[in-house]
Amino acid sequence: MNAEISTAWDKVQSMINGFIALLPNILLGLIVFIIFLFIASRIKALVKRLTRNRRSARNLGLVLGRLAQGLTILIGLFIALSIVIPTFKAGNLIQLLGISGVAIGFAFRDILQNFLAGILILLTEPFQIDDQIVFKGFEGTVENIETRATTIRTYDGRRIVIPNSELFTNSVTVNTAFDNRRLEYDVGIGYGDDMDRAKQLMLDAMHSVNEVLKDPAPDVLVMELAESTVNIRVRWWVHPPRRADNLISRDKVITAIKKTLVANGIDLPFPTQQILFHDQTEETDGNRSRQREGWPAGKSEVPKPRRISDSLRLLAQARSSEDNNGKVDSQINEQ
Repeated sequence: MNAEISTAWDKVQSMINGFIALLPNILLGLIVFIIFLFIASRIKALVKRLTRNRRSARNLGLVLGRLAQGLTILIGLFIALSIVIPTFKAGNLIQLLGISGVAIGFAFRDILQNFLAGILILLTEPFQIDDQIVFKGFEGTVENIETRATTIRTYDGRRIVIPNSELFTNSVTVNTAFDNRRLEYDVGIGYGDDMDRAKQLMLDAMHSVNEVLKDPAPDVLVMELAESTVNIRVRWWVHPPRRADNLISRDKVITAIKKTLVANGIDLPFPTQQILFHDQTEETDGNRSRQREGWPAGKSEVPKPRRISDSLRLLAQARSSEDNNGKVDSQINEQ
């Protein structure tokens, strides 16, 4: 028993002595790693500062800064481990994990795909930070383009994280790609109104709005002869083409057009519908002179349409007749 205790105590002493012997190396490795952390943060800040004033390289600078920071930290980690454990090599870590190159490729396939897509997005720059984009029903302002995903802030205050591989392989609408943007809206006027006069009034109304650009100039086009209206499309350009500016200009343009048309006696009709009631029986089926189905009756007299009140009166009379017949039958049965 005493021999076992003595052996265990010797092992503990050996471990303590080994730790004490490694303590200077551990402290030195920790200091080296902290130095590399500081260097990594300085490198990231330097890359960001060099690309801050260049809009075309700002997004790429952010990613390159992160990559430089990560590589510097990884090198510092390997050097610190080499100081603490002199026999340590970078290849030993992979051997310990038992992961081959092929396994690593399969395990990190999606990460590498998104990483490469992010680099290509930053190089080709289909959109940039602060651009407003539309992607698969999501619409908002680009907040950040990272190596794995791109984040956008929606107009109602939500954050959407989209993998870069999807952005690179699918269609993306960039609303702020150009300085100006054209908006449009359809206005319906009555068939009895003067179209040329209505078009001129709409143009005057758009010119009265400060947000509407004079060059390119707004225009007005007749688009459709609808069921109850003549549809006229008004089109105008705004700058800048951001969502808030679009909504403000749309509100002012539609308000100005409505007020101008109403003030000048232009009708803004709404859809109406006519419903015809007629009897459909075998006796009258196909006889246009005895039906009202919306077509001319030729030389025959057009039957007058029935009123709903007349139909209700006839129904009440029929019910009353049935009740009277039922009472007579019951009296006969009683006798």
